[in-house]
Amino acid sequence: MLDPHHAVYVGSFDPPTLGHLDILERGARIYTKVTVGIGINPGKKPLFSPEERQQMLNELLAPLPNVEVKYFQGLAVNFVEECGGGVMLRGFRTLTDVEAEFTMSLANRTLAPEIETVFLMASEKYTHISSSLIKQIAQLGGDVAEEKLNDFVPKLVVSPLLEKFNSNT
Repeated sequence: MLDPHHAVYVGSFDPPTLGHLDILERGARIYTKVTVGIGINPGKKPLFSPEERQQMLNELLAPLPNVEVKYFQGLAVNFVEECGGGVMLRGFRTLTDVEAEFTMSLANRTLAPEIETVFLMASEKYTHISSSLIKQIAQLGGDVAEEKLNDFVPKLVVSPLLEKFNSNT
């Protein structure tokens, strides 16, 4: 039986952002247990390995004892079921996100009708954050990039992010 007090929040988290942490901290206050699922898509080339993302998220979420971090391959709803979660936690920032999330939610309901999808709207100060924007800033490198990245990602993520781009040049 799936636990309606256990939410699962899936995403690529490449890299983890302040927006992700906002959703996770709020979700951890609402649900007894939250599992973070780092999705592995073999068709994409992520900046960070699943293990690196898991390590960063474990460190960032250490103050939240009811949150665990895992990675998975395959359908998100299957991962939610494997975890025993009864809720798929999702966040959205813009109206474009709402449309995409609505479509995904309908598909997930067809695949696993016993799992409820719950949406949390991003806090206003995080609605502009996207991984592509973060990666563009990181590519600039230097002190300016480091200073600006602090507005988008946790401090713990800044150095590893800049190192990825410095090592690729």
